[in-house]
Amino acid sequence: MDEENLKSLSARHETLTPETILATAITTVPRLTFACSFGAEDMVLLDMLMTKRAKVNVFYVDTNVLFEETYDLIQQVADHYTIPDLTRIEPALSLSAQARNYGDALWAADPNQCCSIRKVEPLSRHLKQYDGWITGIRRDQSPTRAHAQTFEWDKKFNLIKINPFILWTAEDVWQYIRDHEVPYNPLHNMGYPSIGCVHCTRPLRAGEGVRGE
Repeated sequence: MDEENLKSLSARHETLTPETILATAITTVPRLTFACSFGAEDMVLLDMLMTKRAKVNVFYVDTNVLFEETYDLIQQVADHYTIPDLTRIEPALSLSAQARNYGDALWAADPNQCCSIRKVEPLSRHLKQYDGWITGIRRDQSPTRAHAQTFEWDKKFNLIKINPFILWTAEDVWQYIRDHEVPYNPLHNMGYPSIGCVHCTRPLRAGEGVRGE
């Protein structure tokens, strides 16, 4: 699918529901995967995909330093949805090997390099097997996401990116969670809108946006 076709496809889906966008992605993109971080948006996407019984690979990157609440939720999700294809991806370097090569607490000394090793590399490695991936990006999350499209070419990972929630707000996400009784990470109730690794995730401060910006 070339860039013009993607633009046309995105324009036709601009105001359609996330469920409709997902349905089109499932029938249009041959090898499709969903990167689940088990945050609020991704839990809603997971629920939508499981409701459709979609044959989409669901994976998560286990950085080995996720919150205990996240690991508990992963087990809860596996039990709740009986996901047949939940793929766990790990970094090439163990924490001990990373410490030997780069020193202890790399997340403090060079957080970008730590993120590259523990998140970006395994994510890139997995995405190479697919033609498209689904994300929970919303336009209102940050200025860098304000121009996200329903279907767009991901230049960083060289595949189609599908963003079903571009027009949704945080309240839309939470209303779905309440209406459908979707399980979610209890850290959201403690001021964490986005939940990543233990060392680099914190609750929002007053006046900050949902991405801590």
